[in-house]
This record gives sequence, C-alpha cells and structure tokens, in this order.
Amino acid sequence: MSASETHSQATGASGRAWLVWAPAALFFALVFFQRTAPGVMVEELMRDFNVGAALLGNLAAFYFYAYASVQLGVGLMLDNWGPRRVLTCAALVAAAGAVVFALAEDLHMAYLGRLLIGFGCAFGWIGCLTVIGQWFPARRFATVAGLSGMVGMAGAMLAQAPLAALLTHISWRSTMLGVASASFGVAILCWLLLRDRNPARASERAKADGHRLGLLAGLRAAVANRQVWPIAVFTGTNIVPFIALVALWGVPYMMRAHGIERGEAAFAVMLILLGQGLGSPVMGWLSDRIGRRKPVMFLCSGLALITLCIAVYVHGLPLWLVYAILFLHGTGSSGIIVGFSTMREAAAPHLVGASLGIVNTFVMGFSAMIHPLLGLLLDTVWDERMEGGVRYYGTGDYELAMLVLPAALVIGLIAAALVRETWCGERPRGR
Repeated sequence: MSASETHSQATGASGRAWLVWAPAALFFALVFFQRTAPGVMVEELMRDFNVGAALLGNLAAFYFYAYASVQLGVGLMLDNWGPRRVLTCAALVAAAGAVVFALAEDLHMAYLGRLLIGFGCAFGWIGCLTVIGQWFPARRFATVAGLSGMVGMAGAMLAQAPLAALLTHISWRSTMLGVASASFGVAILCWLLLRDRNPARASERAKADGHRLGLLAGLRAAVANRQVWPIAVFTGTNIVPFIALVALWGVPYMMRAHGIERGEAAFAVMLILLGQGLGSPVMGWLSDRIGRRKPVMFLCSGLALITLCIAVYVHGLPLWLVYAILFLHGTGSSGIIVGFSTMREAAAPHLVGASLGIVNTFVMGFSAMIHPLLGLLLDTVWDERMEGGVRYYGTGDYELAMLVLPAALVIGLIAAALVRETWCGERPRGR
C-alpha cells in the first residue's frame, strides 16, 4: 500500500470513495421516496381503489412484505455478486414496479406494483452500508452511514410537502411514472460509478473470501450470535413510529387532529423526516466521537418515546410547538443508524452482510406489520361515518390505534439494555 493510501485510510476517505458511494446513496433516497409517497396519496388511493383503512394499510405494507422477505439473503448476495450488479438490477426492478403501480386498474395490480417496488428497494440500505464498509475507514462507519440516512431522508422529504403540492397539478399515476424514470436513471449511474472492490483493502477482502460461507451456512452462523437479537429488536422498534407516521398515517392524522390542509400536514411529516435526516449524521458522529453505542441508543429511543407521547396525547399545544416536537421525534428515530453500526461491530467480519440483513429483516418486518395493524385498529373503532366517499376516522380513533407506537419504543429501550457495548469496534484498555 502506498504512503498516500495509508494516509487516506488513517485520516478519512478518498475522493474516489465518495464517488463510489454517491449512486448508492442516491438509490437509497429513491428507496425512501417510494416507501413514504403513499402517505400523501391516501384519499386518492382510497377513492381510486375503493378501499378502507385496513386494505389501504395492506397496500402500503406490500412494499414492506417484499422488502423484509429477502433481507436474510441481501447481505450475502451483495458479498458474493458485488453492489454494482446487485444495485443496478435492484433499481431496474423498482422502476418496473413503479410502472405497474402507476398503471394499475385494480387493487391486485396495485399490490403487484408495490411488491416489485419493495423487492427492488430491499437492496438499497444494505447495499449502501456494504459500499461504506468497503470504501471508508471503520471508525467513520457510523458517521457516513448517518450521512447516507440524511440523503435517504431528503428523498422522503420530497415525498411529503413537495409531492403534495405536485399532486394538485398532476395525478398520482403520472407522478409514479416519473419516479420510474428516475429509478431507471439511478440504475445507469450505479452501473457506471459503483465499484465492487476497494484496491486498498485487497488483503482484507482475501481474508473475508477465505471465510465465505454459503447462504444457509452463513445465516446459521449469523443467528448463532446472541447479540443479533437485541440489536435487531432495538433497531426495528426504534423505527416503527417513524415509519407509521411518515409512510402512511401521519398526514391524515395531522389533518384530523389539527384541522389543517394536506399541504400543512405534509409539512409536519416532512419535519419528522428532517429531524431524522439531520439527526442521523449527528447521532452517528456522537457515537463515533464518544466511542460508545449504548448511551446513544438510549438517548434516541427515550427522545422518540417522550416526543411521540407529547405530540399525540397532549392536547391544546400550538401548532408551531407540535412541529418542533415532531422534528425532535424524527431526531430520536435516527437511533436506527447506531443500531446498524453496533451490529456491524458485533458480527464476525465474514458475517457482516448476513448479520445486517437479519437486523434489516426485523426493521422491515415490524414496518410491514404496523400499517395493516393501525388500519385494522382504525376500522375496529370506526363509527361508519363517511365523508366524500371516504371513511372518516376521528382524532380519538387515531389516538387509540396509535397506542401501539409508544409500546414499541418501550420494548426498544428494554432491548437496548440487553445489548453488549461494542466500543465502536475498539475496546478500551483495561476492559
């Protein structure tokens, strides 16, 4: 290794590393756009497909069903085939799914479209983490992962107030066709810019290849690590309220609870995304800076729990204060970055991909369950009132259904207590 390469590895990342990272991060932005866009299309989707909250929740959840179903193999596929091929193909599948969803004439075709979108997007986050792990210094992992989360939140923010404004001029179907075009463009960028190997780490890669296992053997070895379970539960529950609010239920809840228009409600949800977008690199940096993971995990889940309870169950607050609290809730939900960083350090080097895939299975599995669960709870308390051909759910209905969200965060705090500190991969002397 040359002196310049050694210096780059010791002090930070090279310009080439950022160039390789860029298309993976951009793909992750599209992943989050696709994930959260239905939240501002609720009335249109209910009307076009003639469904209530439970079926709409199921439609949104099909993305997560596909996403979660392949996570156990995503890391190993990336390890074996490389992010260039995998992410290029994944972006093409996501583009095809967006076309099917945009042209769907019935609910079953819409299900298929969301399923394809979810399958393609399933490779976005772990693919981005794989690129970071290969091209950036280990002690910068959480910081760069946090920056990736911020890019993802930028994509999700575009799916809120800007998308709501766009929907006043064009249909949701035309919007999804535009998203399909963007996904195709990202596929081209992934093929042109992504690289599977960092030449500066050839020896590390050779060592990892020497330990490479098949899919089933790799999964068995990964699940044998006892730390994978509390980390997975913490990470999955930390993100559940965030996903519930930004991906589907936040906009209609804010419209009902505060009597505001869709654009204002989408702005409120966008603030949650902004909170996580800014909080992700900050929490990643803070954890890297103090050399510990668990204190930041507790900080994030505790902040998310307190702010959620205030925003939903404390009445009479001025709208500006609710906005600020929702921003802080998004900041608390950025604990997901620390969870993934902890798992990377707790796993054996040749099992990082499989271990991260297990954690993301929990994240997407919990996210998949929350949408139909909230929809079912809303339909259970619904009083059969209709407005404009759409079922009407009152503020009290939302508050009852959303009791599952703080419960998830409490479970996450318990799980965090069971995680063994990794010291950011560098255990201090004397311990």
